[in-house]
Amino acid sequence: MEVKRIYLYPKWLRFWHILNALMCLILIVTGISLQFSNKESSMINFHVAITWHDIAGITLSSSYLIFLIGNIITPNRKHYTLVCKGFFSRIIKQLKYYLVGMFRGEQPPFAITLKQKFNPVQQITYYTVMYIIVPVMIVSGILLLFPQKMIYSIFGINSIIFIDVVHIIGATIILLFLVIHIYFATIGHKPNSHFKSIINGYHEEIN
Repeated sequence: MEVKRIYLYPKWLRFWHILNALMCLILIVTGISLQFSNKESSMINFHVAITWHDIAGITLSSSYLIFLIGNIITPNRKHYTLVCKGFFSRIIKQLKYYLVGMFRGEQPPFAITLKQKFNPVQQITYYTVMYIIVPVMIVSGILLLFPQKMIYSIFGINSIIFIDVVHIIGATIILLFLVIHIYFATIGHKPNSHFKSIINGYHEEIN
């Protein structure tokens, strides 16, 4: 068997991905501690959790600029360009593979190439997370960092409570995304193949 290697992940993208992963981990742990504890009883010291949650949030927000700028000045942006023609049929085809074909040992319906890094399901998922959910998390996080700057109410609800709920919903979606993302990262020609890709930049598959 021959292992085919494609250089898909440039250094800036790997740096951004690893930084994001570390900051997300800190945000998840400190966020859970803050959400389900109080000053008297907490997983992590209350003030320590707040400090690290804020640091990780600011760092992650700043790293989002790396993603945006990188997708503006490099060809990586093409992987996030949605093609409307045949969109739903491609989604269904990929879902059938995930639900049935993958367990039968069938070949993926959409090969990974330099021109097409993501399959249709990955593309719409990553697009939604990176261009909708993450910006919502950044904006809501900034508002919660400076609550005195918010208006008193939104839709008749206390603005802090409203923004907090939005932030928690967004965090839950991202947590689910990360769990699924890590699971699918183990689906390669070897369980660690995709993890190696983020270290050396090369996607590997069996020809």
